[in-house]
Amino acid sequence: MHKIYQRKCVQCKDKFTPQNNNQICCSGFCAYEYVKKQTAKNWQKEKKELKEKLMSKSDYLNILQKVFNTFIRMRDKDKNCISCDRKLIGKFDAGHFFSVGADSINNINENNVHGQCVHCNRDKHGNVKEYDLRLQMLLSDTEYQMLLESRNKPLKLSIDEVKELILIYRQKIKELK
Repeated sequence: MHKIYQRKCVQCKDKFTPQNNNQICCSGFCAYEYVKKQTAKNWQKEKKELKEKLMSKSDYLNILQKVFNTFIRMRDKDKNCISCDRKLIGKFDAGHFFSVGADSINNINENNVHGQCVHCNRDKHGNVKEYDLRLQMLLSDTEYQMLLESRNKPLKLSIDEVKELILIYRQKIKELK
């Protein structure tokens, strides 16, 4: 005859003596609550998978843009505004030298996007003249020329490539934390 040891209930965490080796809950009520919790967990997982299946490329591009902008804000948090050179304090934008507009490769070009105070980005519509002057000082001549040449080039990425970029920038954000 096997000796039955006490176990901890997976639901309420109280110790109990199981009736058989498969029993994981101390009572019918705990078993019901445990099954209810597992069903809800499984439904959340299924819902996430269904939602992902329904997402379009533009949905993924929107997520990428948000993640990328978060990365830029974290990268530039201790720097000055690219346009007016004031210290970036509190809330600031990820200002694009070439505007986001249509699906341009520059939406996610780290040389095209820098920390910019809300006043310059929104009130002064990017303060582009000052942005350009400071950008030329910040970038090498080669980087600046490549940025100018990339203007209006379409962003031709597959959904899998966009997903990969999302993962890359999420990882970069984790490294900056």
